[in-house]
Formats: sequence, structure tokens, C-alpha cells
Amino acid sequence: MTITVGVAGITGKIFPILGLCRNLSKLPELLRESPRVSIIQGDSTDLETLQCFSRGCKVVTCCYLGDNDFITKGQKLLVDACELENVSRYIARDYCLDFTKLELGQHPAKDPMKHVKAHLETKKNVKGVHMLIGAFMGTFLSGYFGVWDQEVFKLNYYGTGDELWESTTYDTAAQHVAAVANDRNAVGRQYFLGDRRNIQEIAQNFADIYGKKPQLERLGSLDDLYNKMQATFQNDPSNIFAYIAMFYQYHCTNGRTYLKKDLDNLKYPKISPAAFKDFLQAHKIADLSDAYQNAGSEV
Repeated sequence: MTITVGVAGITGKIFPILGLCRNLSKLPELLRESPRVSIIQGDSTDLETLQCFSRGCKVVTCCYLGDNDFITKGQKLLVDACELENVSRYIARDYCLDFTKLELGQHPAKDPMKHVKAHLETKKNVKGVHMLIGAFMGTFLSGYFGVWDQEVFKLNYYGTGDELWESTTYDTAAQHVAAVANDRNAVGRQYFLGDRRNIQEIAQNFADIYGKKPQLERLGSLDDLYNKMQATFQNDPSNIFAYIAMFYQYHCTNGRTYLKKDLDNLKYPKISPAAFKDFLQAHKIADLSDAYQNAGSEV
């Protein structure tokens, strides 16, 4: 039996079958013309539109992009539509870090995920699915994230250098989303990972692939990072780009939000998760800082 999958925010980074988007012109021509893809163009704040989109779907997955208010309210309304239309599963917009281990307020960008998870738990018909993948490798190496400095071939870090980075490529995550969407038994938290490496091991991966080892620069302890991110946040909470990367760095490496050891990767053996080395092999050095903008090119 074929499962109809609805993708809300299909102009985001992950694409399957029935799509909802606000602006059809942003959708790649390949998808607009595909006989396997049906598109509903409409306002994500309109419950009637969302019900029309959700109707007949067995599972809906959210790929919304936006600020915290939109991510929270938009998803809650979409969940309401799924409940009304008897959609059995809703794949929430979660992904980075195991946010369930955080308290509200500890990571500003993860609060919406906690609110949406709590909202799903009030529903009778639709069950929540929460994909947890560590950090996206493309984002980890992006210029804005602050770890990889492409201009001087350097990796920056806080802590001892032994802290693990859990990470997954966009492509690996997309494959697991598709697998979970087609697995009627997959509900609740789902844990998938491409690689676990500390910054020294990642530097060695660079050397193995590019023939040159990056300089490693320690910027301070994890406490120093915590104090800096909190001070920046308190100074101007509205300037999210000034502090959000620091929040991710801190919570990625302080050990609290690590995924469970017995991952769900083995449920879908046909998927071969890409490791850090694979990601580097698939990109030229000059392209690493912008790789997150071209998720479809990842291995």
C-alpha cells in the first residue's frame, strides 16, 4: 500500500511527494513538472488550507523555515489540521540536538521544538515523530557557525578538544526522513547519526582528504563559551545571529544533548550514513563554508 506523504514547506531543504508552499515560483522546476509531486499553494496560517493539504495523507513532515514564532505557531496549526484530518503521524521540524534533554530557555532555537512536542502529546489521532541527528555537517562547517575558518585554514573550538561532535549530512538525514515516513511503526523519537568525532579527529580527516592539517585554536573553556553566549544574548535577544551559533556550539559539545548510544540507523540498513570524511571527500576546500546552502550536493 502506497503511503501519501505531505511535505509542508517543500521549498525548504528536504523534498518528497505532496507539497505545501506559499510561493510556487520558489519551487524548482524539476518538482513543479514531476508527475510524482502534487503542490498546494497557500497560506500556512490558514487552517482550511492546511486541512486541504493534510487530507488523505498518512504522514505529514514539516520543513518550515522561519523565526521562532512562525516555527511554533505554524507547526501547532499544522498539527491541528493533521488531527482534524486523521493523519496518523507528524514528523516535526526538530533535527539538531536531542532537545528533549533541555529545559525551556536553555537554547532559544530549541524552545519551539519543545512547545510543538508538548502540543502533539495533547492529540488523539496524530502521533509525533521527532528526528534527532546531532548537527548538520554543512552547517557545522559554515562560515557563520564559527568553527571552520576557511581563510586561514583553521578550526576553532572551546573546551578540551576531546568533546565529541555528533553530526549528519543533509542528504543522510533526508534519506532517514523518507524511510521513517514510509515506516508506519516509526513514532516518537528517532535517533540517526552520520559520525561522532572530536575536533582533533576532524582535523585529521581534513589532513587525510586534503593533504593538509588545519590549525587548531582553543578559544577558551566551555564555561567561557557559556558566559560569552549568555552575555551576548542578554545584550540584545532580538539579534539572534549574534549568539545562536554559540548556543549550538555549547549544547553540541557539553554532553547534555548527545543522542542515545543505540541509534536507529540499523532499522534501515539500505541507508549508508556519510561520515565527516565522506562529507569532506565530496567537497572542495573552497566550497566548505557554503556547502550548507547546497544541501542537495552532499553525499
